[in-house]
Amino acid sequence: MSDRVATPDLYADRNWTETDFISAAMEWHFDPRTGSPFWLGKAGSLGFDPRRDVRTHADLRLFPNVVNELRDAPLEALIPRGYGRADVIGAYDSGGTTGAPKRVVLVSDWFERSLVWKSARMDDFGCPSGVNWLTVAPSGPHIFGRLMAELPRMRGGIGFTVDLDPRWVRKCLSEDRAQEAERYAEHVVDQVETILASQDIGVLVATPPLLERMADRDRLLKLINEKVKLIMWGGAHMDPDTRHVLRSEVFPDVALVGQYGSTMILGGSMERADGDPGARSCVFDSFSPYTTFSVVDPDSRVDVAEGERGQVVMHHISKSLLLPNNLERDMATRVAPPAGALGVSVADVSPVAMFDDSEVIEGVY
Repeated sequence: MSDRVATPDLYADRNWTETDFISAAMEWHFDPRTGSPFWLGKAGSLGFDPRRDVRTHADLRLFPNVVNELRDAPLEALIPRGYGRADVIGAYDSGGTTGAPKRVVLVSDWFERSLVWKSARMDDFGCPSGVNWLTVAPSGPHIFGRLMAELPRMRGGIGFTVDLDPRWVRKCLSEDRAQEAERYAEHVVDQVETILASQDIGVLVATPPLLERMADRDRLLKLINEKVKLIMWGGAHMDPDTRHVLRSEVFPDVALVGQYGSTMILGGSMERADGDPGARSCVFDSFSPYTTFSVVDPDSRVDVAEGERGQVVMHHISKSLLLPNNLERDMATRVAPPAGALGVSVADVSPVAMFDDSEVIEGVY
């Protein structure tokens, strides 16, 4: 390995070039003084020297996809040594859609930076400050719920929550207990209606399957259209036709904003704010340069051309975590990214039928 000194702070506010950022990240994560035990332990078996050979976003494909190792890796091994004693928010699991959950560790500096970025994206959509939020999302080991619980406080409102257990719904569906899953989903929507009937809620966060259930209740639909200024959806996929109907007919005076992400990138992306208001496709831009997308042919793993569909690959490259080349369970259309962003943007995201030899079951999340 080279003997260059690791860059101390990948979060420094500067105009990074692609090569400078990727090189600095490789220095941090593979210098024995600053890298994590997980990656330092792998360095000798990679077949390449990350500090020498990985200098562009395209070079990230040299890395193996290691996410399945995160099902049982000790989380302490993922924390870069350069932190010393890291300020850890907690351990968070993947949704378990395709098997036993994978786990990552959330460090406070990334948590705060991610929240600031997401709040700024909310401003881009004209989301009002000082309003209360109602978030219908999984809490506990799920990072989505943790992020959504913090945003209302940052933006001057009160955060109301309805807990969601997506693993239980998937278990019911996989065991042909659809009626039980149905009762649980209605139980969740009952709680949403109770809160909206008595509280002033300006932002509603929910999954597409639950939004459709809410729209089937006349009283609840009326409450949402009277009170809510913005609906943020995520956690499950929404096809273009459903999105068009929800925007134009069901919630015509409520802003509908999508987010798309994964626990394996410690957060998510946001819908492009300056998109065509009449467009049916929802384009997602990543939090470049820290979280980025590629879209590849599922068989060859070669990048598809702009405008073509392929399987989504996600990368996380920050001071707190390196997790590149993660093939996700989603198909999407490749879209040109904003000027200066690394990777690509994605649109019309939809799940694959099978992933890692397991059936993909979304349920309510």
